[in-house]
Amino acid sequence: MKKITVALGLFAALAFSPAAMAAKNPELTYQVNLNDRTDDRFKVTLNVKGLKADNNIYQFASTAPGTYQTMDIGRFVSAFKAFDKKGRELEVKQISTNQWQLSKPEKVRKITYQVAETWDTKVDKNMIYRMCGTSLEQDHALINGQGVFGYVKGLQAAPLKVKLDYPQEWLIGTALKPDTKGYYTADNYDQIVDSPILLGNLTKAETKYKGTTIDIYTYSKTGMVKSEDLMANMTAMLGAANAFVVNFPVDRYTFLYHFEDQDWGAWEHSYSSEYVFKEAPLTPEFASRITDVAAHEFFHIITPLNIHSEIIERFNFETPTPSQHLWLYEGTTEWASDMMQLRGRLIDLPTYLGDLREKLYFDDRMDKNYSLQKLSLTSYTPEGQKQYGNIYNRGALTAALLDIRLLELSGGKRGLREVINELSKEYGPKKAFPENKFFDLFTAKTYPEIGDFFNRYVKNAEPLPVEEYYGKLGISYKPSVKTGKKVPALGYDFGFEDGKLMFTKVSDEILKAGLKDGDVLVAKDGVNITLQNAQQELGKLMAAKPGDTHTYTVLRNGKEVQVKTTVLEKEEEKKHLFEINEQATPQQLALRNAWMQNL
Repeated sequence: MKKITVALGLFAALAFSPAAMAAKNPELTYQVNLNDRTDDRFKVTLNVKGLKADNNIYQFASTAPGTYQTMDIGRFVSAFKAFDKKGRELEVKQISTNQWQLSKPEKVRKITYQVAETWDTKVDKNMIYRMCGTSLEQDHALINGQGVFGYVKGLQAAPLKVKLDYPQEWLIGTALKPDTKGYYTADNYDQIVDSPILLGNLTKAETKYKGTTIDIYTYSKTGMVKSEDLMANMTAMLGAANAFVVNFPVDRYTFLYHFEDQDWGAWEHSYSSEYVFKEAPLTPEFASRITDVAAHEFFHIITPLNIHSEIIERFNFETPTPSQHLWLYEGTTEWASDMMQLRGRLIDLPTYLGDLREKLYFDDRMDKNYSLQKLSLTSYTPEGQKQYGNIYNRGALTAALLDIRLLELSGGKRGLREVINELSKEYGPKKAFPENKFFDLFTAKTYPEIGDFFNRYVKNAEPLPVEEYYGKLGISYKPSVKTGKKVPALGYDFGFEDGKLMFTKVSDEILKAGLKDGDVLVAKDGVNITLQNAQQELGKLMAAKPGDTHTYTVLRNGKEVQVKTTVLEKEEEKKHLFEINEQATPQQLALRNAWMQNL
C-alpha cells in the first residue's frame, strides 16, 4: 500500500493450483444481496454441497495480506445460520471471534449471515483502513473479499463462484471474470480476497498498453472526477512503468477509485488496486499525487506478485505469519515508483531528491534502532504498527542505497532494477522463494558485499550511509545545517495510531505546560478534530508565530484534559539537504548517468 493519511503495504495472497482437484471439491456458490442496502449490512448466502465431517468450521479473516493490521471480521457478523437440503435449521455455535462451528457439516446445504460494512460501523479498537474495508451506500458498494466472505475449514484452496445481485443501472469494476451466467469465478478464497469489487454509479475508461488491458472504474460522490480524465493523466506513468519492468507480466489490470470525503490511501492486489481519496477537482497537483500513488501500487505486479516468499503464497487467514521481506515488497516498490518516474522524465532530479528529503524527515520521527527486518516481523503487533509507516520511507531509502551499491560494484552495468527483473523471471505467481534463504540467494546472484549491506541496513539498523552513497553520484548531502535565523517551533509532533491522532515527541518546555506524549487529540482552540478536518485545522499551525497560544483538549487515561501551549522559538535548522555537485568527477558523472537511466 501507498502512504497518504495512512501508510501501508503487500497484496492479497497468490493463487493455489486447485484445477486437478476441482472435481473432488464441494460446490461453493456465494450470493450477495446488494439490492437491500437499508441497514449497512451485506446479506450473504453460501450454497454448498459435499461437505465432510472435517469441514466443520466456517472461518472469517482475522486479517488480510498487505494490511498488516488485525481485522477480526467476525466482529461484524450477525445472524449466522446453517440449513439442510429441506431448509431445516442446523445447530451452529460461535467458538471464537472469527469462527462458527457447524454441528452437522455433512447435512449443510446453505449458510446465511449478515456482515456490517466496516466504513460506518464503529469499533473500539483495530479500526479497519478504508481502502481495505467495505462500504454499502445507496449509490455504490465497495467489497474487499475478506470483509464479506469467509471459507469453510479445509476449503481455502477450493474454487468458488460469486453471484452479486445489484441495481441494473450500476456498473461493476473488478479483476474477476464472470462466466456465461454472470457468476464471478475464483480459483480459491485467496483470489477472492485478492480481487476487490467496486459497484455503483461509476464511470469507466479502458485502454490497451502493449498487450495489457488497463481498466479504470471510478466512483466520485458528485461526479467531479471521471475515469477518462484519470486515464489521460496515467498514460505517461504507464509508459515509464513499462520501460522500467520491460514488459508488464499481466494481461489485464484494473484500477478502482473511490472519491468521497476522506483521504486514506491505496491497497494493491495481483491484477488490480483500489484507492480512497477525498473528492476534489482534478488539478495538476492532485492528478500528480494520484499518479504517484498509482505508480507504487502498479509496481506490485513485480513484487510480490512475481517475487514473493512461501509465506505470502499461502496466506494464513486464521493466524497470520509475517514475512521478514516486507522491505522487498513495500520498500523496494516505493523506491521503484519514484525511480521509474525519474527515469521516465515524469519528474526531474531536484523533485526526486526532494522526495528523498521527505522520507528522511519521516525516518527522523521513527525509532532509529528499529531495523527493517524487525519491522517486518512485528508488523502485526501494536509495537510494529507504530513503526509501520517507515517501510515506505526508510525501506525506500535503503532500496535506493542498495541500487547505488549494485551499480558501483557492477561498474554501472547492473542496478537494483536489473536484479529485480532477473528475479521476476526466475520466480513467479506460482513459484515462491524460500523465506529464510532470500538474503543468501540475492547475495549469490550479485556480490559478496551485498550480504554485508543486508546485515547492516536491513537485518540491523545501522545509520544509513546517505552522504557516502550519494557522493558516489556527485550529489552532496548534508544531514543538518543551522542558519542562525530564529524561527517558531511548536515543541511537539503528531502521530497516528489505531485511528487516533496523538501527540508525540513533546519537548521539555511543552511538558511543563502539561502536554504529554501519547495524549489523544480531541480539539484544538475549541474546534473538534476529526480525520476529516485534521489536515486543514492542524495545517494552520504552519502560520504560527513565537508567543502564539493554542488550547488543546486531549484524552488521557480515559479523561479529557485541557492544555494551553505557547509557540516557542529556536534557531532555524535545515535538515537533509541535497545539492548536485557541479564539480563532480568523471567517475561520479559516469555512475550518475547510469543511475539516471534504465540499463
